[in-house]
Amino acid sequence: MTTAPSTTTDEAPQPAAPAPSKSTWAPLRPLILRLHFYAGVLVAPFLLVAAVTGLLYAGSFQAEKLVYDHEMTVPVGERKLPVSEQVAAARKAHPEGTISAVRPSPAADATTRVMLSGVPGVGEGHTLAVFVDPYTAKVRGSLEQYGSTGALPLRTWIDEFHRDLHLGETGRLYSELAASWLGVISAGGLVLWFSRRRALRKVRGTKGRRRTLGLHGSVGVWAAAGFFFLSATGLTWSAYAGAHIDELRTSLGQATPSVSAAAGGEHGGHDSAAGQAGDAAHGVGLDKVLAAARAEGLGDPVEIVPPADADSAYVVKQVQRSWPTKQDAVAIDPASGEVADVLRFEDHPVLAKLTRWGIDLHTGVLFGLANQIALMLLALSLILLIVWGYRMWWQRGRGSAFGRPIPRGAWQQVPPQILVPLLAGVAVLGYFLPLFGIPLAAFLAVDILLGEIAYRRGRRSYGTPAG
Repeated sequence: MTTAPSTTTDEAPQPAAPAPSKSTWAPLRPLILRLHFYAGVLVAPFLLVAAVTGLLYAGSFQAEKLVYDHEMTVPVGERKLPVSEQVAAARKAHPEGTISAVRPSPAADATTRVMLSGVPGVGEGHTLAVFVDPYTAKVRGSLEQYGSTGALPLRTWIDEFHRDLHLGETGRLYSELAASWLGVISAGGLVLWFSRRRALRKVRGTKGRRRTLGLHGSVGVWAAAGFFFLSATGLTWSAYAGAHIDELRTSLGQATPSVSAAAGGEHGGHDSAAGQAGDAAHGVGLDKVLAAARAEGLGDPVEIVPPADADSAYVVKQVQRSWPTKQDAVAIDPASGEVADVLRFEDHPVLAKLTRWGIDLHTGVLFGLANQIALMLLALSLILLIVWGYRMWWQRGRGSAFGRPIPRGAWQQVPPQILVPLLAGVAVLGYFLPLFGIPLAAFLAVDILLGEIAYRRGRRSYGTPAG
């Protein structure tokens, strides 16, 4: 729910109504409040960056269509030329590198993309996309491209900013930290909100810190489900938590399969898009390969990956991530033009399908513009919650103080039968989400040390508010 600091009471001068003594949540509330407060203070800056960059990314799909309209679209002609002629025109204009994939024009007004790898000046892991008019075979331009969704320079820059702040693998730690804590902070905020008396949740007729708290809580409750979703799906391709998720899926037999790129067939663990492509005209050629894939029911949009070597097959796979998802794939023997292997999306394991849909929903492609608008609203909600959270911290201050911390010692009020299972659950969660567990352990160590120093100096007693 909430991503920035929450509060202790509704208005500091007014005593808060005590929670019912028999409530299970009553002894936990101060502990969750302290965790929610400090997590908000310390993690909110990372979440703010993720929210702002995520907002930009959600809007980048529509911006990309406007900025690169000349390269992506063409006037509709009478008849599309064979794919092989279009590829030949692209290679004549750009003989450098090797052909890694070809995406034939998927719509009447769309260009064909010929992707070249190993081109000087193109970043590692990126390709040079050459855009060809499918009706005239004229090259309309070339742009650097990244990822399976075919992101062009504008969207690629924003995507990498959101993912790693353009700092590479080290920068990915920021986004994994944000994703790891977003769900935890949201869960804590929900507990705090629903453990308050109904009368104290009102926004209308309130002012000052109570009004800020009401806005913070109300928006957070409505957006909580979205935050849980963003946290869970964001972790699926993170560096450390993502590795644990992949291991778990593999152990359960739920890994994403791929069609075999070997000329012999039998789809399995071989990554059909991994190798560098060789000659796009190898064997029977692109036109017959595409015709064979069409005969197997692979409709647009599709991507053709040429054989990586003499022992490999052509791979044709559907690349539509929007609903309904089209992710079928076939391998075509380059010598005979016959289908060597077929993999249908409907045959993917359940978790593989859910992962695919979750990532596509997270990135805004599953439901197109509606999906992107929903993500923008979630990002705006997160930004507002952080701003309101820091404002509440300011409003808790006295005089020139920016804000008072939440008192220590809340854990001492939690019964052992609740505290022990809670700590065990947090430990397990911290193991699977190391960028949640490590910062939490560091915070606890520092907090205990500061508390011990204050205790030895006689400034406070355990379980009582700090000065």
